[in-house]
Amino acid sequence: MSVFQPWPAHPRLRRVFVRDLVTLAHIGVYPHEMGVQQRVRLNIDFGVLDDEATQVGRDDLSRTVSYERVVHLVQRIIDEGHVRLVETLAERIAAAVLGESRVEIVRVRVEKLDVFSGLDSVGVEIERVQRRG
Repeated sequence: MSVFQPWPAHPRLRRVFVRDLVTLAHIGVYPHEMGVQQRVRLNIDFGVLDDEATQVGRDDLSRTVSYERVVHLVQRIIDEGHVRLVETLAERIAAAVLGESRVEIVRVRVEKLDVFSGLDSVGVEIERVQRRG
């Protein structure tokens, strides 16, 4: 399970998250991993800038990024085909989420499940920040 880690202080940054999304992916570098799907668990946290702080409490989807949209982005990336490294999958997901105009920061954790007996998972976690010019 992800441990909540602080992000840089920002007065109008809201954390939106997708927790413990377990899906099948074609992933791995070894011959026995080719042509088969493996279970992966994904955790994605993304900071959404609320630039309309003067309208506190406004119940409007345009003020955020839909977590449903993020789940669909992830599934589309996974459906593109085989990825050798969990790092590559994490980078692709991070780039897609940062492609959403309101997202300022994203943290992606990709875990391969069922790799070794006696442990829950192995994987990687990355954090990327939007670079606006």
